[in-house]
Amino acid sequence: MDTITLSGMAFYGYHGVFPEETKLGQRFVLDVALRLPLEQAGRSDDLTLTINYAEAYELIKRIVEGEPYKLIEALAERVAMELMQTYTSIHELTVRVTKPHPPFDAQLHGVAVEIQRKRAGVHP
Repeated sequence: MDTITLSGMAFYGYHGVFPEETKLGQRFVLDVALRLPLEQAGRSDDLTLTINYAEAYELIKRIVEGEPYKLIEALAERVAMELMQTYTSIHELTVRVTKPHPPFDAQLHGVAVEIQRKRAGVHP
């Protein structure tokens, strides 16, 4: 299966459990890998046979900068669900949401959740 990857997408959102997170907000970084057949698009050079990644980016941005979620797990799930519903050519995907500055005393580069979803009944 072929892959389109959107990596290092940074957005400002208001997700979190603590009141200061939902009031002040913070940066979130997302990486998304979309797995789908790309051979026809590659051979024909036809945008309609692939996923317009600028449009996918805007969909992801709207979600991350929109409705707040307590958990980054819920945010990742919403992104995955919306992408799968919008782009029926996706066979499976991976969504990674990183919170670079979690609100607790720790020396780390961030906390991340990575989920993988596969369309039911699709076999490569």
